[in-house]
Amino acid sequence: MRSSVRILPHYTYEDWILWEGKWELIDGIAWAMHPLPGPDHQRIASNLTAAFGVLIESYKVYGGYLPIDYLVTDDIILQPDLLIVDGEITKEVLDFAPVLVAEVLTPKTELKDRYTKYCIYEKQGIRYYIVIAPDKVEAEVYELLGGEYHLKQSGKDIVHEFFFPECTARVDFKEIW
Repeated sequence: MRSSVRILPHYTYEDWILWEGKWELIDGIAWAMHPLPGPDHQRIASNLTAAFGVLIESYKVYGGYLPIDYLVTDDIILQPDLLIVDGEITKEVLDFAPVLVAEVLTPKTELKDRYTKYCIYEKQGIRYYIVIAPDKVEAEVYELLGGEYHLKQSGKDIVHEFFFPECTARVDFKEIW
């Protein structure tokens, strides 16, 4: 007896640039990015960006982006809620690893953000990964140590220091809620 074979499409950056709307691409599989995040999600992402404002404004080498297309590989393109980069983005997409990524969870994205993207960011060597759960009013701060993420802090009222070569950014997470 012959077994059935399921063929999944495998998309790349060349396919992705032709699509309408917002899409992420993970291992060649397309993920729709709508509807747009709700007001709480937007407010939290914006407040988190503001919390990193001193770093972004004082040290011009760093840039903060809400969201921007991050071309990880030819078949992985992500749109994190917040990226902080060390250097200038000279193309339409970010094509080098940022120093920090933050994801604000929604019920539809939680598994992808907590597991799939976590592994991608870790493999890319992104120093800090922040996961924010609005429904739990909780933030988790992970730092890359020895090639693996380690949970450094979690909770509602945490204050965390992020160390960068030129400076330290102190973020009070009470301010993002």
